[in-house]
Amino acid sequence: MNGKLYWKQKALLLFLHGCGMAALALFLRFNGENADSIILILAVWGTVLTVSLLTTYFTRKAQMDKLLALAGQLEERYLLPEMMERPVRADDQVYYQLLRLAGKSMLEQVSAIKHEQAEYREFIEQWVHEIKTPVTAMKLICENHRSDFSKDLLTELEKINSYTEQVLYYARSEHPEKDYLVREIRLFDVVHQAIAENKYLLLQHHIQIDLAETDDTVYSDEKWLCFILNQMIVNAVKYRTPSPTIWFYVEHTGNGITLCIADNGIGIRAGDLPRIFEKGFTGENGRNTSQAATGMGLYLCKRLCDKLDIGLTAASNGRTVFKLSFHINDFIHQVQS
Repeated sequence: MNGKLYWKQKALLLFLHGCGMAALALFLRFNGENADSIILILAVWGTVLTVSLLTTYFTRKAQMDKLLALAGQLEERYLLPEMMERPVRADDQVYYQLLRLAGKSMLEQVSAIKHEQAEYREFIEQWVHEIKTPVTAMKLICENHRSDFSKDLLTELEKINSYTEQVLYYARSEHPEKDYLVREIRLFDVVHQAIAENKYLLLQHHIQIDLAETDDTVYSDEKWLCFILNQMIVNAVKYRTPSPTIWFYVEHTGNGITLCIADNGIGIRAGDLPRIFEKGFTGENGRNTSQAATGMGLYLCKRLCDKLDIGLTAASNGRTVFKLSFHINDFIHQVQS
């Protein structure tokens, strides 16, 4: 509580008390009271007034500081009225009731918005599943009627599938724990799956795949990890150079395993590198490329990696390298052994 503002607001009260003290002193003087008695009465009056104002100030200041500290500890500050003690003063009780009404209104709005978001997310998930049916059917038709046209169409269908996957995983990324299944998986089994899902895109653009295959296993969700790899493969194809190659290899660290995905594409500018995982950020390459960039792919990868406790870093110096770092669960390995 601001002390200067408090005493400024009490200026009128102090002025009125001063006038009262002066009027009393004059009255007593005209009625024959001696100066010592008048001074004693005024001193008592002034002392009582000072003690009263100081007590009120420090008491109110302690109350306000306590409320500010409580508000600072709350993440949802609109719940403050539910946490604070019911005040004693009549005017404070009015403000308390106003805060409770405001908090109730906010809770109702938050609840309504969450309900709308949940319904919208369910609709999006349902829509994605519905749209996958005709996409899969078109893939089967194209594969059963092979031609140059069907190969081009299959490439475009893979792009459609990639975009719909982005929508689905974005909708689920807020609460991934409801969808993922963590189990032991072989890293390169997931790599092969991601490559197979993008085979027509890779063939159309003559992308070379270099696998330094190992039998390393990690504990993660296979489906979500495959989606992350899909996004990185699509990016490597989008920002390719002549004679493009994508490398997959594993690095071992003291406390984990790192899957590296490297490509010899156009690279990432040093100024853009710190921001590539930001939502909607496309960078200079994204703006200059002939293919539209949404800035959502790497953002989703980072968001999902954070949810799955996978470290995700990027470097671009000659090659662009993305590294997925998995922790080794010593407890699980000890139990298995």
